[in-house]
Amino acid sequence: MKFEVTHKSGKARTGILHTPHGDIETPVFMPVATNAAVRFVPHIFLNEIGYGMILSNTFHLLLKPGRDVIEKFGGLHSFMSWTGAILTDSGGFQVFSLAQRKITDEGVFFKSPIDGSTIFLSPELSTEFQQILGSDIAMVLDVCVDPYADPDEILRSVDRTLQWALKCKETHSREDQALFGIVQGGVSKKLREYSAKETVAIGFDGYAVGGLSVGETFEETVAMLDVVLPILPEDRPRYFMGLGTPELILEAVERGIDMFDCVYPTRVGRHGTAMTWKGKLNIKSAVHRSDTHPIDEDCDCYTCRNFSRGYLHHLFHKKEALGMTLLSIHNLHFMNQFVRKIGRTIKNDSFLEFKREFLSEVSAGASI
Repeated sequence: MKFEVTHKSGKARTGILHTPHGDIETPVFMPVATNAAVRFVPHIFLNEIGYGMILSNTFHLLLKPGRDVIEKFGGLHSFMSWTGAILTDSGGFQVFSLAQRKITDEGVFFKSPIDGSTIFLSPELSTEFQQILGSDIAMVLDVCVDPYADPDEILRSVDRTLQWALKCKETHSREDQALFGIVQGGVSKKLREYSAKETVAIGFDGYAVGGLSVGETFEETVAMLDVVLPILPEDRPRYFMGLGTPELILEAVERGIDMFDCVYPTRVGRHGTAMTWKGKLNIKSAVHRSDTHPIDEDCDCYTCRNFSRGYLHHLFHKKEALGMTLLSIHNLHFMNQFVRKIGRTIKNDSFLEFKREFLSEVSAGASI
């Protein structure tokens, strides 16, 4: 994988990720296909919207369908019939979210959420499986902790993440797959700086900011970005893991983030919330019961071209899965258009003006 920066507006930038499965313009939002599928959204709609890169999860795919199945299909692209690029998360966050786990210097032991059996995941095994998956970008196995954990515990997680990152790099041998390092450190400026410097010293194809958007405040998230971003190399892609709200995306891009992913657009869509340029729209509200208008008159997504607010309101109140699909399609389309507009404003040096206008519109619209 190669990366080149094409335009800059302050620290915000556009670029191109050259991957084995196509060139990806940055900034880029990646829909989450945890189990090799974006929930409720067929590939044809992802293609129509214009997504060229998605994210899948090593932890979940290792549990099911398992290594043997992926090997039989010759990799994840063939297994899920996806022709675009794929980034695979290593599973560190998923392990962090489990109640029963034991972390050692060698790896982590945990109870399978499927059958309760004990499973061991090491940095070497995570890297080997991601090479079998054949993703365009693989992530090192990291140790996530509560951002407000005891400082000694956070320090141990940072040191262990660095140890594991080195093991991942030593194990990784697939030349057509990039490997990204991950910066941890909770909400400690000192530990974030330490983690960033040591991760860069190991040397990776790209760098991710992990362990944020997990309960800390908006201001704390931005403060951590202010610490980390100046340390990360400008000639490598920078990835904020788990970032999906427009307001925080604007702050991250302003500071030099190139890539982000999140379940947010599809998750809120499945619960009846549509993302718009004027804020959130609750399609389950009674005011939409007989509304003949689309979600957004100016949106050309499949949902807005074909269906009314009234029909979508009906689908959600009857608990029809089609409603979840249609709102997820709309939200993914909105997010793609939003990020593309960010890119255009960076290219014409009007990004900060766009940021101010968007935040003003959302604040005025609040919830529609």
